[in-house]
Amino acid sequence: MEHGRDPRPRRQASLNAAVTPAAGARRARRWRRRGVFAASALFALAALLFTLDRLYPLPPVDSGGAAVVVAADGTPLRNYPSRDGIWRYPVKPDQVSERYLETLLTYEDRWFYWHPGVNPVALARAGWQWATNRRIVSGGSTLTMQVARLIDPELAGKPSRSLSAKLRQAWRAVQLEMHYSKDEILSLYLTHAPMGGIVEGVEMGSRLWLGKPARDLSPAEAAMLTALPQAPSRLRPDRHPEAAQAARDKVLDRMVELGRWTPAEVADAKIERVVAPPLRARWLAPLAAQRLLQEAGAKGPGSRRPGDRPALVASTLDADMQASVERMLLDRVDSLPPKVSMAVLVMDNDTLEVKAYAGSADFSDDTRYSHVDMVRGVRSPGSTLKPFLYAQALDEGLIHSESLLVDAPMSFGGYAPGNFQATFSGPVSVAQALQRSLNVPAVDLLDRIGPSRFASVMLAGGVRLRLPAGAQPNLSLILGGGGTTLEELVGAYRALARGGIAGRPRLRAEQPVVESRMMSPGAAWIVRDILEGGGHPDRPFYQSGSPARQLAWKTGTSFGFRDAWAVGVTDRWTIGVWVGRPDGTPNPGFFGANVAAPLLQDIVAALPEGAPQFRTRPETVQAAVTCWPLGYKLGSVPSGACPEQRTAWILNETAPPSFAGYADASQGPLRLQGVATGSVLRPVPGARQVAVDVEVEGAEGEVWWMLDGRVVSHGAPGHPFKLVLAGDGRYTLTVMDAQGRHDSVVFEIAGVTP
Repeated sequence: MEHGRDPRPRRQASLNAAVTPAAGARRARRWRRRGVFAASALFALAALLFTLDRLYPLPPVDSGGAAVVVAADGTPLRNYPSRDGIWRYPVKPDQVSERYLETLLTYEDRWFYWHPGVNPVALARAGWQWATNRRIVSGGSTLTMQVARLIDPELAGKPSRSLSAKLRQAWRAVQLEMHYSKDEILSLYLTHAPMGGIVEGVEMGSRLWLGKPARDLSPAEAAMLTALPQAPSRLRPDRHPEAAQAARDKVLDRMVELGRWTPAEVADAKIERVVAPPLRARWLAPLAAQRLLQEAGAKGPGSRRPGDRPALVASTLDADMQASVERMLLDRVDSLPPKVSMAVLVMDNDTLEVKAYAGSADFSDDTRYSHVDMVRGVRSPGSTLKPFLYAQALDEGLIHSESLLVDAPMSFGGYAPGNFQATFSGPVSVAQALQRSLNVPAVDLLDRIGPSRFASVMLAGGVRLRLPAGAQPNLSLILGGGGTTLEELVGAYRALARGGIAGRPRLRAEQPVVESRMMSPGAAWIVRDILEGGGHPDRPFYQSGSPARQLAWKTGTSFGFRDAWAVGVTDRWTIGVWVGRPDGTPNPGFFGANVAAPLLQDIVAALPEGAPQFRTRPETVQAAVTCWPLGYKLGSVPSGACPEQRTAWILNETAPPSFAGYADASQGPLRLQGVATGSVLRPVPGARQVAVDVEVEGAEGEVWWMLDGRVVSHGAPGHPFKLVLAGDGRYTLTVMDAQGRHDSVVFEIAGVTP
């Protein structure tokens, strides 16, 4: 080297001379060989993994037959254990608390979203410890490896720290990463992580140990559920709260060490005590849950194993509303006779979603046939179908709200119905007949409309009237002669609140909305007004504290007091109540008005009102002054006579005249003679009874004599009637002819010797 000269130009020249075209080609070939080798190695590795994956496939990931039926907000209603008796609740990462995910990933697997199923650093450390100690000191398990152990039956039966188990666990973890996304793998852990006893998964653990959903966990609760799977038996919070609290605090300390939470946050979290109730099933809507599970198993997506039930079945039920209804039933059940049950169904009128479903009074009481779902039980509906008959008569132009009907003993081809109270009211309006649930006027209307036509309208509205084998629809239908269900009645009554359109109640949100028209909007409005306010445009009958809570309701009692019903509608809800014995045994003294109606009204008072709705009267409904009892509008009576003016709801500007035979009720006065109103009658000295001869003037056709509403005689009008009374008191005597005309007197008997 020459003194003072820089050697770098010479060295650079030497290097430049070495890089000849031939040398460059050789270098390029070497890099190509290396690339081909790397690609071949990767291909071979991929082929090996593919082959191993086909030879040793992942075991099917399923719920093991476990299932949970949940309310609309995810609240568990009823849990069904797996084949091995485990309770699980499938859940996704976005359905649990951020605090829990933070503690879980920080404490168990900080590199979860970066490793391919196994953590090479952790495995290397575990391998070195095994080589130096001849035993596994730390397993180096990732969350994915823990999931592999949870889903692989063979791993569950091997010691967790054996080398063969670790190798199999690592391979299964790689397979999981090949087949599932990171969030899916995390979901498997959240669903299957052991939480003590027969509980698996963070959601089920949170619900059963803490009484809350996993999305609402506090930092302390999140840390406790993170630690629990490490030793689920030893750390069960109901049996070993001190151990569970110590394990929780260890997780909390780790969060401070790694800088995830501040010391102040952890100090606040440690103040919370670990307290858990004894493990037991907490059920809501058990019969609805059973039905949902059966329907989902038959029609919904199944799991990978034949016969497995779906893991999660969602319903439309409102957990708070369901709990409130069940409490009301339990409050009443002890006052019922033995073996009597109750059923309730609450439906949202807009969505048709069922919000409360109680198929029996007390699911824990087998003496009341608790496992019989009376929401679906076919029973006689009593008088609950009458509103639909009157609506049909309105739509067919037969009546308006003040049309004359006659409640008196009548025979319809040998069928002679009576009233529940065994009395008769004489001439009544349509509104009075419906609100009092009088039987003879209803049978008369059905006779004019036709039982088959009425049954068809009911079927169109979702109410299938079951008749004995071979029987045809007949006049007894309107008094409960055909069977139906509470569910069908609720769907039909919805028509009164939604313009005449009935709907099929839905227990699952994915069920289609099924609606059908039962009556015109005008007929629905008039019938609802009668049931809710008496049907008089000029004087409302019933007022509630809030317009949204105004209730249009109807009761029913089947023959022999076997079934007591009450069904009602508000702006937002349709509610049905049934009370009786599921085996059909009579319950004397139990009828809709005194048993089912009070429960219905209590339920309505407890329901949320929702947004107030302004109810508009359909344009087809008008208020008109009519002439009673002829039925015509004022000013249009053919004879010009109008004995009494009454304001009525009419449909489509039409005021039909009263039925033939009833229309002559104003032709000449009918007078009862022989005793005057206000009279006080006394027996002759020494007699123990009072006898009085009465007669009627102006009657046409057969006449009926009624004392205090009970028929005591009938016959030709020209013959006096001898009335004999043997007790002091106040009496009402009424006489009515075949035209529906009537006259009454009120008098007293006094001085009869006992």
